[in-house]
Amino acid sequence: RFCLPLVRASFSTMATGEEIPPVLQDSWGDFWLFRFFVNAAGYASIVVPGFLLIQYFKRRNYLETGRGICFPVIKSCVFGSEVKSVHQEDGSLPPRVEPTESSTARQVFKLLFCAAGLQVSYLTWGVLQERVMTRTYGATETDPGEKFKDSQFLVFMNRILAFTVAGLYCALTKQPRHGAPMYKYSFASLSNILSSWCQYEALKYISFPTQVLAKASKVIPVMMMGKLVSRKSYEYWEYLTAALISVGVSMFLLSSAPNRHMSTVTTFSGVVLLAGYIIFDSFTSNWQDALFTYKMSPVQMMFGVNVFSCLFTVGSLLEQGALLESLRFMARHSEFTAHAVLLSVCSACGQLFIFYTINQFGAAVFTIIMTLRQAFAILLSCLIYGHTVTVVGGLGVAVVFMALFLRVYARSRMKKRSKKLLPGETPVQKV
Repeated sequence: RFCLPLVRASFSTMATGEEIPPVLQDSWGDFWLFRFFVNAAGYASIVVPGFLLIQYFKRRNYLETGRGICFPVIKSCVFGSEVKSVHQEDGSLPPRVEPTESSTARQVFKLLFCAAGLQVSYLTWGVLQERVMTRTYGATETDPGEKFKDSQFLVFMNRILAFTVAGLYCALTKQPRHGAPMYKYSFASLSNILSSWCQYEALKYISFPTQVLAKASKVIPVMMMGKLVSRKSYEYWEYLTAALISVGVSMFLLSSAPNRHMSTVTTFSGVVLLAGYIIFDSFTSNWQDALFTYKMSPVQMMFGVNVFSCLFTVGSLLEQGALLESLRFMARHSEFTAHAVLLSVCSACGQLFIFYTINQFGAAVFTIIMTLRQAFAILLSCLIYGHTVTVVGGLGVAVVFMALFLRVYARSRMKKRSKKLLPGETPVQKV
């Protein structure tokens, strides 16, 4: 009884207008750390029995002794198919063809189409994300309105639509034979869910521009995770650009104008959630890289990950009774329903644009487009929601994006140089 008011007081802030105080906690049930462990417990209630079943089938040598109508399903989920030796060219995505002079106009049109699709999808997604997590719904002159609190429901909405889109795409187009055991997608799915949840929750504690910069700097933990998980080696310029990104982000964060309404605990909560997002997202990308040894197509990867994402999130929501509460919130506020659906549509369309852009123009062009998108997202958020950025903070943003473009340029130069290397020549040393 004595501690709870102190906790509430520690996490209370003031706000003006329609914006809800970022950390106005009514009970322990609204505290982000408590919610994190409750969600994790829900996922564990599915993961643990699944793990025990997988171990049971492996110990029983079910692949050799299994029979019956369930055998194909169990084999696909636990053992997969032996297709790891299939070449990447057998995938559903054809190899990228370099444009000729006669197709230049068409390639330019495709590039503009991809750039516009990515920008519209993810800029709209970013604006809606901030709107849903930081503003009230149903506010009137007499009623302050209410704020939507369940980030997990938004993750579920995104994943169920992405699952549907990927499933339809796989059903309507030719795909390579699937060989990965289905359960292996669950690792990437779980880390992806947690990273998305941390991303939504962080907006309750920090500004959207801060979150975008933190996401831009995730190259650092990705490199660290790659070093630990995959034993990857990196060029010296990769360490240099990672250091520049760190400097730029530090300039932005340390130069931000102090907000008398923002408590130290609030800022710390936002930083912890951002760190969680970056760590989980880094694991997701590295685990997916390992899964691609089975030579599935990117859309098959999207489908497999989202199958488990839907299973985990809907299971956790049902166990908590939060699914019905979120649906009731949607029924009370049609504006929120429109925002949540559009948020999911933008996320699913954005993923398809990612696959198409990389297939048509390669990863370097895609990275440039997405880097520009991050810069536009910061500008758009400042214009719409009134975030302020100091001169030093602006310089920090410039340093970050300069480092990102430098990475793209250096990587393209290294690829061209590696193609010109003779068999006897020694490539640049990696560390």
